[in-house]
Amino acid sequence: MAQTKTFHLHLVSDSTGDTIHSVARACLAQFEGAEPIEHFWNLVRTNRQLDMVVEEIRDHPGVVVFTLVDDGLRHRLMDVCGTLGVPCISVLDPIMAALAQQLGMAGHGRPGRQHAMDAAYFHRIEAMDYALAHDDGHLTGELHQADVILIGVSRTSKTPTCLYLANRGVKAANVPFVPGLPLPDDLHRVSRPLIVGLTKDPERLIQLRRNRMQMLNQAQTTDYVDPEQVRSEVAEARRYFAKHRWPVLDVTRRAIEETAAEILSLLARRGRSAGIP
Repeated sequence: MAQTKTFHLHLVSDSTGDTIHSVARACLAQFEGAEPIEHFWNLVRTNRQLDMVVEEIRDHPGVVVFTLVDDGLRHRLMDVCGTLGVPCISVLDPIMAALAQQLGMAGHGRPGRQHAMDAAYFHRIEAMDYALAHDDGHLTGELHQADVILIGVSRTSKTPTCLYLANRGVKAANVPFVPGLPLPDDLHRVSRPLIVGLTKDPERLIQLRRNRMQMLNQAQTTDYVDPEQVRSEVAEARRYFAKHRWPVLDVTRRAIEETAAEILSLLARRGRSAGIP
């Protein structure tokens, strides 16, 4: 077993901190046994706020990752880190520099600009409202309004995938595949939405369903967790997807983000084949 190595990690942002938090998580996933002691600072926009950050870095030296667009704050933080001899990495600098060179223009340098309440923001809110209203087979008469419709047996992560897609501005609905129950007629009348079937390894499904029933204090002697029934259920769903020529994603070893990324790729390819720029 690999020995756990702990270290101090300072995440400093002048906005919500979502960007550096995601980048840090993605990088740390590549280092088995690394256990960061996180010091998270967001909405750092004044020298007074930066004073507290600097004091914490001095008390607990470690890697500093930041997203600060104010030149004064940036240079001060980098100078302090240089004096202390700790790594100081600006996540956005390489991307901003490349964009500036390509576009021949400088960025605005305004913190939190990516969270401005523009048309894209309201589009995401609309998509989120749609996903919540059309979860688990509700309001099937409005499925034609969707960009994506996910079909799958219980516990194939339909709902969280729809919500993740909604956060990317994609209107996503989901309909459960239940053995013995026909899927709604509205589903087979739509032509605009991309319909994707989700499936999962039966053994993993059984485990997830048993855990859920245990949380709900329900008996575990139903067809819902019976191994033979679950295998039959998954096989029936796969046959149905194949019959209708819907793309199928096996989500057994996929994170929600990975499933959503593949769906976005399918949407993009579909758009290109239809001549949509």
